[in-house]
Amino acid sequence: MTLPAGSTIRLDLHLHSRASWDCLSDPEALLVRAQERGLHRIAITDHNRLDLALEMHRKFPDGIIPGEEVRTREGVDVIGLYIRREIPGGTPAREVCQLIREDGGIVYLPHPFAPGKSGSGRHAEALVPWVDVVEVFNARLHPRRLNEPAEALARSHGKLRGAGSDAHTLGEVGGAWVEVPYHENAPEALLAALASGRVEGKTAPLWTHLASTWAKIYRLAKPSSSFRASK
Repeated sequence: MTLPAGSTIRLDLHLHSRASWDCLSDPEALLVRAQERGLHRIAITDHNRLDLALEMHRKFPDGIIPGEEVRTREGVDVIGLYIRREIPGGTPAREVCQLIREDGGIVYLPHPFAPGKSGSGRHAEALVPWVDVVEVFNARLHPRRLNEPAEALARSHGKLRGAGSDAHTLGEVGGAWVEVPYHENAPEALLAALASGRVEGKTAPLWTHLASTWAKIYRLAKPSSSFRASK
């Protein structure tokens, strides 16, 4: 869909579908919910999985940004947007960044100061030179102030700013977004648009983390033929 010149759109750059081990959301339902909430485009970024995101991009080329959230050897998450080849979990973080670039993708650093999954920022300064976009608002971070050092990191290093709901349920979709000029759904066009992007978001309720725990229990109790264990 082509919009009039000067139009702006909203992007949620970090969501999960049923291809993630801790999520049960149908990917097409994610897109419908996003559109209902005024989003034009979403990035499906499953844990160590790319196949479903690529399938959705083929079906909805203007609505879906394909991506993968890679859990690196160091325990830090790094997202590759617009990549075409899946990167195995456990790959060293700097190598992940290099592989994303070699594949023509965008290196997106999610929740860099999150406890546990991002080492509370322990690797942020070392990784940021390899990064294109820093996620400065993640709707699942508690408390909300954990987003503040990410904003400072992006500004101090002159990096583009991104935002994502990190949704693991349909109810979370659109909890954070970036408003940007309308552009072609392609890497260079997104980078250019983010240069004038406006970040907005609200923190998700704490109970959303229980939904992720339930999804993991469900996987163990009733393995689904549609779910392939991550590498």
